[in-house]
This record gives sequence, C-alpha cells and structure tokens, in this order.
Amino acid sequence: MEHEKAVALVVGASRGIGRTIAIDLARNGYRVVVAAKTTSDAARTKPFPPDPNSPQSTINTVAREIHEAGGEATAIPVDTRDFESVTNLVDSTVKLYGRLDVLVYNSGAIYWASVENTPMKRFQLMQRVNVEGLYGTMQAALPHFKTQNWKARIIVVSPPIYSRFFRGKTAYAMGKVGMSVLTKGLAMDFEREGKNDIAITSIWPAAAIESAATPDASHRPELRKPTIFSDAILAMLSAPVATVNGKLELDEDFLRSTGVSDFSKYSLIPGANPRRIMPAKFPELTVAEQDDEGRRMDSSKLRRAKL
Repeated sequence: MEHEKAVALVVGASRGIGRTIAIDLARNGYRVVVAAKTTSDAARTKPFPPDPNSPQSTINTVAREIHEAGGEATAIPVDTRDFESVTNLVDSTVKLYGRLDVLVYNSGAIYWASVENTPMKRFQLMQRVNVEGLYGTMQAALPHFKTQNWKARIIVVSPPIYSRFFRGKTAYAMGKVGMSVLTKGLAMDFEREGKNDIAITSIWPAAAIESAATPDASHRPELRKPTIFSDAILAMLSAPVATVNGKLELDEDFLRSTGVSDFSKYSLIPGANPRRIMPAKFPELTVAEQDDEGRRMDSSKLRRAKL
C-alpha cells in the first residue's frame, strides 16, 4: 500500500541544518516534504549539488538531491509568516501522501543584539517566523494528527530555558524561548488528554554547528557537522513517547543518553574538539505545586457557551 511509508515534513529545509535533516530522514526511509521560502529551478543549478549553506541551496535542489540518492521528496514553498501559506503546506502534504507522521519545525529568523540595537522590524520578523510560524504550523497540523488517532512526532528547533540565553540577544530569545514554552505546554495538553502516541520535543545544539549562519566554516575548529543534529532527531523519533514528550534536549546530551560516547566524527575539522557552548546542567522548571491547577479555565468553552 502506497501510504504505508512514513511521511516527514521539514519546515525550513532549504539549506544548512534543515537540509541535512531532510536528506537524512529520506535516507532512513521517510518520504519527505521539503519546505521553505526559497525556490529555484533545480534542473538548471550548476554545479550540483550546490554549497549547502549558500543561497543556491533551495527546497528544489534539496528535493533533487534526495531523488538522485534514491529517496522520495516533494518541494513545497511556504512563508511561515502567513498562516494561509502554512495551512496550505500542511494540507498539501496530507493530500499528496495521505498522512503526516513527523513534523520538524526548523524555520527561523536570527538577529543577535541588545534591545536598544534591535530595530522593531527585526523584532517583528523574529516573532513572526519563529514563535508565530511554529504556532501556526501546529494549528494547521493538529486536525490531521487527530484524524490519524494522534500518532505522530513533532520536533522543534528551540533551546532549553535558562537565564544566560537571554543575554545580548533578548529579542531573539523571546521568540525562541516562546517556542520551547509551546513544546512544554502542548506536551502537557497531550498528557492531560490521554494522547499517548504523540510527542513534541525541542532540540538545540550543545556545540556550534556549521550552517548558513557560520561563515568561513572550513577554518573554524569550534564547529560540528550538522549530521549530529539529524542523528539526534532520528534517535528521538525512535524513542518511546514518554521519554521525549515535552523535553528540551541538546543534540549531544540526547545521543549520550542512547549510548553514543565518541563524537569525533562530528567535528567539522578532523581532530578538533569543538567547545561546548551550552551549560552542563539546566534549571528545573517544575514547582512543588505542579499538579495543583485550582479551577481550570478554558476560554474556548466559555466562548462557545456565549454563542
């Protein structure tokens, strides 16, 4: 049956880490929808494949790379700032393949500066692409997950929540931490409603990774290959729901929990030992009264009652 093969949608897959995630999912048997804003005529791209961290790498060239490697992929453009575009992407994926098993949200806008030096337009762009884009993608995907009995996995590229992350990039952190809050909150919804076959997990790099945001990468010993990120995601997708739902993980730490101890193959420059940029331990976010909600308010029910 055609629809038995799992389907993965990777949002933000035109280059860098997103491209690697899409290619590695396809290599592991997924039919992949490659989504982002940048498109091109892949048949005319020379040389091919293009530099994976350059503007020449688009959803079309990534889909072509997957096809030429024997995998199955479809390129669908999306503007994550536009909810109609996001809804069309998710609906088109399900219409094309009949299902959606894995959703990876890697789309992101970045601008690191103090609040004083972050213009309002930059702030708005980051909130729309990062947190609003993710929220819209979830809104578009959840009805489809419902029709398949809540059997799915969601991966969000967002960080653990800790104070040092806010320093020097507050506007950026507001959106990225907001994405992590969505991971935590949606996971609680799943658990409270007895949806035991679906999980949402956030992932972030423990050490810097080569991407479109890392110029002159070939001379930077502090960088790792993006395959560490895709390997960690693949491990998450095969892990039991209860062990990953609502977790804010680091690529290296999650792989260590699965038994990986040698990370030398991920060093971009052979023999280098990339410096860890993330803390060794993160604050506990739960409180003693975690399970004491008092009287739960549901605005959606209140609104329906008034209609």
